[in-house]
Amino acid sequence: MTRPIPYPVLLADEIARKLGQLADRLSHLPPTEAAQVIARVLGGDEDGVLGRVTHLMATSGIVAQAQAEKGLLPPEVALGLARAANDVHDVHLDLDEHLEALRDFSTAGARSSVKPALPAPLVVRRHR
Repeated sequence: MTRPIPYPVLLADEIARKLGQLADRLSHLPPTEAAQVIARVLGGDEDGVLGRVTHLMATSGIVAQAQAEKGLLPPEVALGLARAANDVHDVHLDLDEHLEALRDFSTAGARSSVKPALPAPLVVRRHR
């Protein structure tokens, strides 16, 4: 007899599926709606998807640390999760400075009184 899949595992699978759907739909949205979705993803500290993912990664690190201290997981797992939580938090802080611009565009993007941004080609150059 197979064991039933625990609800939290099913929840994680469903969240991953929903995030995939959101990413697929994002590229087909009008610019103001896309900006609104991106602003919701960024949210504030805990309000947006990125803040919640940061919290989930930090919690995962704490759980893995407790399991590593009992000898159930290698310590590298806990350290890796803690590092990942810090990295996601740093990215969140970097993107947070653009949240207001996204919110402003999503609410006033269609109005002609708002000064449009200048087009800027984004080119990435590698340093060798």
